[in-house]
Amino acid sequence: MTNVLDGNAVGDRIREELRGCIDTLDGEGVTPGLATVLMSEDPASETYVSMKQRACEDLGIESIHREIDPDAPAEELFETVESLNDDPEVHGILVQMPVPDHVDKRTVLRSIDPEKDVDGFHPENVGRLVAGDARFKPCTPHGIQKLLEAADVDTEGKEAVVVGRSDIVGKPMANLLIQKAPGGNATTTVCHSRTDDLGAKTREADIVVAAAGYPELVDGSMIAEGATVIDVGVNRVDADNEKGYELVGDVEFESAKERAEVITPVPGGVGPMTITMLLYNTVKAAGIQADVPVDLP
Repeated sequence: MTNVLDGNAVGDRIREELRGCIDTLDGEGVTPGLATVLMSEDPASETYVSMKQRACEDLGIESIHREIDPDAPAEELFETVESLNDDPEVHGILVQMPVPDHVDKRTVLRSIDPEKDVDGFHPENVGRLVAGDARFKPCTPHGIQKLLEAADVDTEGKEAVVVGRSDIVGKPMANLLIQKAPGGNATTTVCHSRTDDLGAKTREADIVVAAAGYPELVDGSMIAEGATVIDVGVNRVDADNEKGYELVGDVEFESAKERAEVITPVPGGVGPMTITMLLYNTVKAAGIQADVPVDLP
């Protein structure tokens, strides 16, 4: 019987364990603080920020929010980030992407203090991840590691294929899988939109992480019997229902489920873990900045 991983359940367990860390910090007079910065009128971005704020409040993390007019000069965003960098009550900073076209995304990422970069995208933190000395692991790949751990999926010596090469998921996921560390030691192949005969690669894999951003790109015929399939994709496709659309992953779930031993659904799989690991990184950042040891889950 296929094990369909419940990201909400795994995330809830980790959040409960984080409460002990927050209590430890509270005993030292420290309340973890996460600042979100929104420079967009995109409804999806507004929803994501609201979800993160609610998650913080539920766990006892101080939520600080800054909104900037999308038509404002780029300098207004950078000045906001600088003020948050200087604020000792703020331990983590997240600038919600995308930002307007007149704002350079890479400059935004570089402007965040690396010790407050709880997304893990600052070049310094990327370099530390690649070097095997991560300060903050990017939230989605780290969440996937936690899901694999919860399902007792051992990555050591396994063949892993990551479909997608984004800076947010594909590249850091591949780096974590090859690390000489728990949750790593896998022989890892990175595939993408220009990979010739993608199915030939994925059928050789014990673990497939689909993060290409293409609806149902990977189907059951591309999965080895007994494989572990992690679906990162969240794609809106037309549907004959009240909303007029439905959310599907990068994996065609029903056919892949017939062959996989472990699989994540969409929604309810990887998604809840991303926000959970953002909270994890914020608590870790607070411990680092306050010099208070915390026993992270």
